[in-house]
Amino acid sequence: MTRISGRIVTPSAIVTGHLDIADGLITAITPDDTAGDDVIVPGFIDLHCHGGGGHTFTTGDPAAARGAAAFHRSHGTTTMLASLVSSPFELMRSATLAYKPLVDEGVLAGIHFEGPYLSATRCGAQNPAYLRDPVPAEITEVIKIGEGSVRMMTVAPELDGALAAISQLRDAGVLAAIGHTDASYEQVHAGVAAGATVATHLFNGMRPVHHREPGPIVGLLSSTATVELIADNIHLHPGALAFAAGTAGPARAVLITDAMDATGMPDGEYDLGGQAVVVADRVARLARDGAIAGSTLTMDVALRNAVAAGLPLQSAVAMSATTPARLLGLTDRGALEPGLRADVVLLDADLSLKQVFAA
Repeated sequence: MTRISGRIVTPSAIVTGHLDIADGLITAITPDDTAGDDVIVPGFIDLHCHGGGGHTFTTGDPAAARGAAAFHRSHGTTTMLASLVSSPFELMRSATLAYKPLVDEGVLAGIHFEGPYLSATRCGAQNPAYLRDPVPAEITEVIKIGEGSVRMMTVAPELDGALAAISQLRDAGVLAAIGHTDASYEQVHAGVAAGATVATHLFNGMRPVHHREPGPIVGLLSSTATVELIADNIHLHPGALAFAAGTAGPARAVLITDAMDATGMPDGEYDLGGQAVVVADRVARLARDGAIAGSTLTMDVALRNAVAAGLPLQSAVAMSATTPARLLGLTDRGALEPGLRADVVLLDADLSLKQVFAA
């Protein structure tokens, strides 16, 4: 048995005491006022990540995917989706086949296709050469060959055929996300009505808010969709993060990294979906036009930034583990409760990482 002591953040309370682990499961939580000031939280669940530690998910290379997953696990992410960027269908297909064994093994929780069915007007760091309207046969094939490993796909709801594609994803049990969109408020709500349940990195890759045409940001916040928030203080001002999290609530907001391979690496030149990226002082930008190109964030830092922005610790923990677990239908993890998987992160009193336990 392993015992971890400190302030244990459970769904219902923060309990000072001891958390016991045996055979990969949480076996007991015992209150004890003398247990110390360390903070114990569930392992982080990242729905949106392109790589880290010098390794990328975007090329469909299983060895690189293992390296990226191991890097993020060392920062407390015990469950993650591998996010690809807009690419030719051949790469979508080969990556699905390459990553399915990693999903079966538990290295990855699934695949997220961020594109290629996105708005050219709001493509951000997506490669415009690969953007296209939804192709039902492509969606059908990657879902079929993935045999459950394709878990999410981001679509711009204003494209021709997008609403049908969103319903196709929903009916197949794949999370349909709305992102990289120039949609109107009404088009976003039509997307949610068709079955979309996630907003891909809210605010980023979207038309800004206007009071006479609220657009996608207000449309998504006012819907039932769960909103992704990149808590790196670069993609979002802390005030915008706190506003969105407060508006949606912790049951409808998730912290994500949107990290790329440069995460944890020195400043310099990198690649994202065949496009040159320059990283300087933690900020990744496309060489061609300076657009922000993913982040260099890890989930432990995202949690710390969210709390610094004014979110209650329990809310930030829900957004980094409990809510994404529910979205993915993972009932065996995402919280600190007896009987659940022992995915546990030990932080010090300042919320800096000390130790990670993965199952």
